[in-house]
Amino acid sequence: MPRTTVVVGAGPVGSLAALYAAVRGDHVEVYELRPDLRDPNTIPLNFAKSINLALSERGINALRHTGLSELVNSVLDSTFPMRGRMIHGKKNGKLFQNAQLYDARGKNLLAMDRTGLNKTLLDHLEAMPNVKLLFNHKLVGADLRKNLAWFERKDESNLSQVTEIEVNFDFLIGADGAHSAVRYHLMKVVPMTYQQEYIDKLWCQFHVPPSSGGDFRLPPNYLHIWPQDEAMFIALPNLDKTFTSTLFLTRSGFEELDKDSGAMIDYFNDKFPGVVPDLITEDELRKQYTTNQHLPLISIKCSPYHYGSSCVIVGDAAHAMVPFYGQGMNAGLEDVRVLFEFLDQYPANEALANYTKQRTPDAQAINDLALRNYREMATDVKKPLYLVRKWIEEALDLYLPSAGWATQYSRVTFSNMRYSEVELASKRQARILSIFFGLVAASILGSTVWFGRSAGFRVRNNSLGWMTGIFRSPREVLRLWSR
Repeated sequence: MPRTTVVVGAGPVGSLAALYAAVRGDHVEVYELRPDLRDPNTIPLNFAKSINLALSERGINALRHTGLSELVNSVLDSTFPMRGRMIHGKKNGKLFQNAQLYDARGKNLLAMDRTGLNKTLLDHLEAMPNVKLLFNHKLVGADLRKNLAWFERKDESNLSQVTEIEVNFDFLIGADGAHSAVRYHLMKVVPMTYQQEYIDKLWCQFHVPPSSGGDFRLPPNYLHIWPQDEAMFIALPNLDKTFTSTLFLTRSGFEELDKDSGAMIDYFNDKFPGVVPDLITEDELRKQYTTNQHLPLISIKCSPYHYGSSCVIVGDAAHAMVPFYGQGMNAGLEDVRVLFEFLDQYPANEALANYTKQRTPDAQAINDLALRNYREMATDVKKPLYLVRKWIEEALDLYLPSAGWATQYSRVTFSNMRYSEVELASKRQARILSIFFGLVAASILGSTVWFGRSAGFRVRNNSLGWMTGIFRSPREVLRLWSR
């Protein structure tokens, strides 16, 4: 008799988990709190509730491992390639835009609409005979020891009418987001370590229409960024030649803009030159700012992710993260691949234990990397030292591949290397580059001192002492590299 797998949450991660289980022959039931997003009447409820997605190698790899080639092709056909970042600003009264490629080998990040991905996954699920999709169902209780769950079901013709149903399961997968009900019930039976943080940033989404001639208003194959340290405006391309844009700003910054719509226009002209009116008119900016929600950004870490052989959480339910690395959905899709690889190799109890053991450090690593990447996007991309370091790392990757050198971004985005291993490799490279830059600085200063002495200037004998004391020898650089 086939195993009954219940998936709570019909977003991209939950839908992919259901597909993996269905392909393996399970009887799959997917329960979703909201109405079916494929119904046109529900689209307004989901608009502006999710930052546009950036699909990377990890997500694509997870889709490939379903074994459904037509699914992968359908998803990829709905994406738009981005070669890199385009940095926008104003200098000496003139607007400028500078491109920074993501990868020295020309790899692309793929922009796509979250709802479009979700619809594609749901359509494939609906076509499978061993899958049931149940919308307007809210998880209200779970007994993970007895493998029972209770849902409140809303009548689709009369949403005020609610019925409670009891569901038996062999395996429960919680993919119900940052405020997961499955995680809440999991906490009752396992000693879960839990950490939640709201960062001092809110976000508001904007829509940039095509130009009057029906074309893109910006070069289309880039993630466009207006970096302003404490604030940032970004724009991602869509297939219909629009851009999905997002303002990230501190809570106090939003409060100031809320007070005066005129001040908001002045703020955009000052901080994000070229957005108004080239991309969005003043009236449309005010309207979208007022209409679209100003939403918080949350980071969640917890462990363990499972109970016995009966329950596991994946995606945001296990590790919600801020969007600054574009890895939230990719990490969630990768969760599913890793989970089912363990389930294919081990008995369920052992598989879930191994999943928690491997996935916890990886999820926590990408959570931390995502938090730190705001600084790179909003500040570092403007600094010459960042660009020099990026150039050196990419040159080593291209011309000395045997050294195994790569940028952190490339490893995160264009490989399937474990996130925790990416973090360790990046820290090692950072140490080596710090030593390199230190040696260069010492050499330059040493040359300056020598030149000063040879030219007859008086220089104190200990002028280099503070520098030579902190810079290690080339032998130390090689020792660190060999670790």
